[in-house]
Amino acid sequence: MIAAIRNLPRTVWLLGLISLVNDSASDMIYPLVPLYLTSVLMAGPKALGLIEGIAETAGSLLKLVTGVLADRTHKVKYWVVAGYGIAGLARPLIAFATSSFGVLVCRVADRVGKGLRTAPRDALLALSVAPNQRGLAFGFHRAMDNFGAVIGPLAASALLASGMSLRHVLLCAIVPAIGVMWLALAIREPEREPVAKPVPFSWNLREFPPQFRRYLVVLGLFMLGNSSNMFLLLRAKQLGLSDADVPLLWALVSLVAAVLSTPLSALSDRIERRSLIIGGWSVYAFLYCLFGLLPASPWLLWPMFAAYGVFLAATEGVEKAMVADLVPVHLSGTAFGWYNLIVGALLLPASVIFGWLWSTFAPATAFAFGSACALVAAVLLHFWVTPAKFAPDAAQPR
Repeated sequence: MIAAIRNLPRTVWLLGLISLVNDSASDMIYPLVPLYLTSVLMAGPKALGLIEGIAETAGSLLKLVTGVLADRTHKVKYWVVAGYGIAGLARPLIAFATSSFGVLVCRVADRVGKGLRTAPRDALLALSVAPNQRGLAFGFHRAMDNFGAVIGPLAASALLASGMSLRHVLLCAIVPAIGVMWLALAIREPEREPVAKPVPFSWNLREFPPQFRRYLVVLGLFMLGNSSNMFLLLRAKQLGLSDADVPLLWALVSLVAAVLSTPLSALSDRIERRSLIIGGWSVYAFLYCLFGLLPASPWLLWPMFAAYGVFLAATEGVEKAMVADLVPVHLSGTAFGWYNLIVGALLLPASVIFGWLWSTFAPATAFAFGSACALVAAVLLHFWVTPAKFAPDAAQPR
């Protein structure tokens, strides 16, 4: 495994390091935004919900647009550079915001940056490795991303504990932003086979194989039951976890996902990818049942959240590798745009439905809905989506 990781192409290593540094900055800022809004700008939860909803929606729509444009122009590097650059500059500017509108502008810019880079970056990963390395490459990338999600909150906590003000901690995010830009500019544009006639874009996805369209439908069903992770932390607090332990609990999830993402995703290069996704979604369904029925026993939350990290490790990279398996290379940017659009856009309705079920009935009802969506999606993936085959015009490693 270590030898296989060391032999990954230069581009995969660069993108992994970029994600590590970028997510260290992002997750250093993200938990501070609610504190800054409430304690400095005196804004309430409604403002926070509006800001995050608008920002995530804007980013999700752009993921499809830039994926299509990356395929049309045969250029992915500069979308990646622009996306990381915009997000990196927007985060520290929150420190200068004097109203919730200012925070909204910065958060929208941050998510716009993510929307610009995500689909082209995923296509770049797929183009940089051989088909039998896709699971390893996407798993390694997710591992680096999750390590950044561990480092960021710990860095923010350490800086605040040292006496640094909230504003100054936000400004510190400019340092990793500069590092990300330096690394992103070192990326090389991958070579592609010329396409005689570009395939026209269509909203009904007719340019894609039927199995890819079915995969997106099944993924959408799963995502409808995959609400914001904030509900898991809210449930943990409801079950008796202390305020101080909440960020540590989420750091545990990121750490488990970081450690296991590479080996589990690499396993999908040797066995059927569907099996890992089905297994991960089944773990999700089981855990959501437990979260809904669990008595007030805070100690049980630690192994459950660790198991949630296993679910993330078994699915995040493998789902993307399966996208690359199901589509031709010249449509990889558009395919990842559709994938990321569905994953991002359904977060809002999923969270609204979950919150309504929680408030109207009970937490157990909301978690049961999420569990049912995951189970039905797993069954459909097994019986309706045939095993993914590597795309016939798959790229060779560069």
